[in-house]
Amino acid sequence: MSRWEKMTGGRSGQDYAARFAALARAGKDLHGEARFCAALVPAGARVLDAGCGTGRVMIRLTELGYDCVGVDLDASMLAVGQRQAPELSWYQADLAGFEPGRLGIAGDFDLVVAAGNVFPLLAPGTEATVVERLAVALRPGGVMVAGFGLDEAHLPVPPGITLREYDEYCAAAGLTLVDRYATWDADPYVGGGYAVSVHRR
Repeated sequence: MSRWEKMTGGRSGQDYAARFAALARAGKDLHGEARFCAALVPAGARVLDAGCGTGRVMIRLTELGYDCVGVDLDASMLAVGQRQAPELSWYQADLAGFEPGRLGIAGDFDLVVAAGNVFPLLAPGTEATVVERLAVALRPGGVMVAGFGLDEAHLPVPPGITLREYDEYCAAAGLTLVDRYATWDADPYVGGGYAVSVHRR
């Protein structure tokens, strides 16, 4: 069972959506991840939103002209996204067993994005497998972007993965670190409790 499932019971979709709706009403910028991704690949590129949740990132990327597919394990989160954007491609699957072909999806994505603390919230011990599965879904030259917290101040659960471990899993999966930032606004990473990592296949 994933840390996310233990924390939420798989019934958090409406509450999660309500929290971000409140942030939007308060004038908060909710599209930093989408802007970051759009700076890496041109409009029209194929994007896999891994751990898409309610689809906040992929819905915005679709509005910007990207061809997006969303995958998440939490049916309550997917249900919210499907109501908001029923025309998009939503799939329920465990990332540790993700195989695009089995879901009827073509592989060869130009970009895979894992936002929202996906890696720290996986089932313990599956992190390397998930990196490998996502790397295989990329076309040669494709990019994987993951942003996640590294300490308790930036996570709803105790830290489950370090940057060194993540980089080792990426290297084993044939991915090379290109850049690392402290935020989705591309502020330089000089250490700290949150990192956005860009790796290329």
